[in-house]
Parts: sequence; structure tokens; C-alpha cells
Amino acid sequence: MATTHGASLRRWLLGLPPLEWALHHLRSLLIATLKCGPIPQHIAFVMDGNRRYARTHHLETVQGHHLGFEALARVLEVCYKSGVKAVTIYAFSIENFKRSKYEVDGLMDMAKTKLVQMSQHGELFDRYGARVRVLGDTTLVRRDVLEQVERAVEMTRHNGEAVLNVCFPYTSREEITRSIRETVREFSEPRVRRPAGKRGFSETHVLRSLRSRQLGGILEEDGEGMGKATALDSSGRHVEDDDVDDDSTEMSEQDLDAASALHPESSQTSHSPSPTLKPAPEEPRSSPSSPRRRHRQHHLPDPETLTEEHLDKNTYTYPAPPLDLLIRTSGVYRLSDFMLWQCHEKTEIRFLDCLWPEFDLWYFLPVLLEWQWRRRREVVEESRQGAAGVKVQ
Repeated sequence: MATTHGASLRRWLLGLPPLEWALHHLRSLLIATLKCGPIPQHIAFVMDGNRRYARTHHLETVQGHHLGFEALARVLEVCYKSGVKAVTIYAFSIENFKRSKYEVDGLMDMAKTKLVQMSQHGELFDRYGARVRVLGDTTLVRRDVLEQVERAVEMTRHNGEAVLNVCFPYTSREEITRSIRETVREFSEPRVRRPAGKRGFSETHVLRSLRSRQLGGILEEDGEGMGKATALDSSGRHVEDDDVDDDSTEMSEQDLDAASALHPESSQTSHSPSPTLKPAPEEPRSSPSSPRRRHRQHHLPDPETLTEEHLDKNTYTYPAPPLDLLIRTSGVYRLSDFMLWQCHEKTEIRFLDCLWPEFDLWYFLPVLLEWQWRRRREVVEESRQGAAGVKVQ
């Protein structure tokens, strides 16, 4: 009870007009100071500690989540006012469906009302040009909740300066699985064959081109009266020129000479007399309905061209900037299956020993200042390394 009365007294004091005015101007001054340095473009929050805060202050669990939503509004204003372009919050995990039905329904109803209230009656999103995006497997959400969430998204669709990514319901494993599934689907769809051009190196492609050139020279010496020349594929089987993909044989002499240095010709071909090679019996030409002919007509994408950009494009957060800072409250040191794909070599992860309803500018400010200090130090070190490299040259 003493803790509850202390928190009530604190809220009453902070609500006094003179003190509220002074804190508002102090907050604005601190945010303006932050804008003088580098600002993270993408920050993610694991809003943990709502239930523990409710238990500590003898409140209902749903009330703790409501206070957590109020803390979110305060943090969003600090982020957008300081220049952060993307904020991602872990609002509801797919694993949370394992909780009691009472709590799950309470969270769903709160999301349904609070998102609409923030989008419709609050000036936060319009003031900073922020729009709401809901990320996750929305097929798991109740229909009435999904309708209100889509309504909140629609009301802020016209904004384009910043974004609030609400992960609801979400896990990184589900996101990565979905991204791989979508990428596989894209690479399984036929593409229109473009004009033959120069393609990147492939070991199979280089070997096949080299063997084709070597065999062509042998056949010119020994079989001028023959019909159609044949080449060898990567397994040594004779194939006709028509059966070789147009794109795979488009290599310049310069490329082949460079590849010959990596794959020297055998001693039999280079130094000993060339054996007499006869072309393989001509195979019947494929009909238009044969699998080989259909494959050549459809021209599926080359799997060797698959990069991480293809997977990144199919994540929920695309096209958000790279994740600069990930913050988790409540003193728990784990990611809980959140933003695993987005975390990269420069992402800073901070675990704070405070509950989410308590999180405000005074907890947030030291984290941002430390992030700025690290970024400035990295810039200085990169400049020194660059100057040292110029002197060496």
C-alpha cells in the first residue's frame, strides 16, 4: 500500500501546473540537445513488465497494460520529436496465446481501442507525420479486433515521415519462415526470358564453356565434314548446341581465358596428339510439350542469384531502416524471439532494470546519449584508419 500511495503522490506532484510547465520545457531542451548529434533511425522496444507492475501496485493485470500504453505514447513523442524515423514495438507475441483467456481477451480489446484512439483523437501521428503498420500473422487475431486495427492503419496511411510498427501477433521465427516461403514462391515462378547478356561466373557454367571451346577445336581439326557440333555438359554427356541455354554460353574470350588459368587444360588435350572424337548419335529433337523444352521456355530464376536482400524484402519490417537500437525493460536478458533477422553487427541491445510503465525520458535519455557517444567514437576511429591508409599509400 505504501508503494501505491507513493506512486499516487508522485503523479499528483508532477501534475501540478508550475511543475508540469517546468518539466515540459526541460524535456524540450533535452530533446533539442539530442538532435545536435547522430540519432538512431530505427529503435525497437520489448515492452516488458506490465503484469509485474500491476502486481506490485495491487492493480488488475489489464490496468497494468493500460499504463503500459500510456508509457508508449510518451516514448513515441520523444522518438519522433528527436528525429527517429521508425519505431517497432513488441505488442503481442504469438506465444502469448498460451496465457489465460481472460488476459488474452483483455489485451485484444485494449489494442482494439487504444490504437484507434491514438490514431483518431491523438495529434501525435499527424504532428510528426507517422503512420501505423501492424506486422505479424493477423490471421490469428479475432475478426472484430482486426477490423479496428485495420481502421487505425487506414487513418494514418496518408502520413509518410515516420512509422510505428506494431508487432501483433508476432515472432521472429514466424517472420523468417514466411520470408523464406515467399522467396521460394518468387523463385518458383517462371520469368520472361530477357535478351541474352553477360552473366556472372558459375563453376558449372565456366567448365561447360571451356569444354565446348576445346571440343570445338578438336572437331574442326578432325571432322570438317560432320554435321552439327556437340558439346559436353558438366557430367560429360554430349549435348547439342540447341540444348545449351543461350545465357550459359554467352562468355567472352577474355572471360574464358581468365577461367582457363583457374581450370588448366589436361595434359592429353594440351601436349599429346588429339584423339579422334566422333560426335554422339543425334538425339531426336524435343517436342514442344517435353519437360526440357518447357523448362527452357519458362526460364526459372537462377538459385545462385539468391541474396539476403531477397529475404529482407519479404520481411514484415521492410522497407524500414536497419535496426540501430533494441531496448528491453524489466531487467530480463533475452530477446524473446523478437527482431532476430533485423539485428545486425551494429545493433546495440540494452536491457534496463525498470518496468515498462515506469519507462520515460529519464530512463531513455542515458541510453540515447551513450548510443551517440559510441557512434561519434566509431566515426573518429574510421577517420583515423582512413587517414592512416592514405599515408601508407
